[in-house]
Amino acid sequence: MSMKKVVQVQVVEGEGLAALLNQRITLFCTRYIYTGQLVGINDDCVLLEDAAIVYETGPLSNAEWSTVEALPGPWYVQLQSIESFGVLKQ
Repeated sequence: MSMKKVVQVQVVEGEGLAALLNQRITLFCTRYIYTGQLVGINDDCVLLEDAAIVYETGPLSNAEWSTVEALPGPWYVQLQSIESFGVLKQ
């Protein structure tokens, strides 16, 4: 019987959310979808400016959201609620 093992681990800085700083991102969370300019990250949350909550996406290939509502001022989202993220619509 054989076993596959990881023999070398490489630490790569600036991956994940950190790689998306200063970009307009979309956060698919437990209950809602948020979009905005990612301007801050800490151990508990991310900070979005020009943030909005997306109620209906429409086709993801479209440049605009179907139903979206701006949030007042900067908006914080808890890391524990984020399921996936990326640059989706500008």
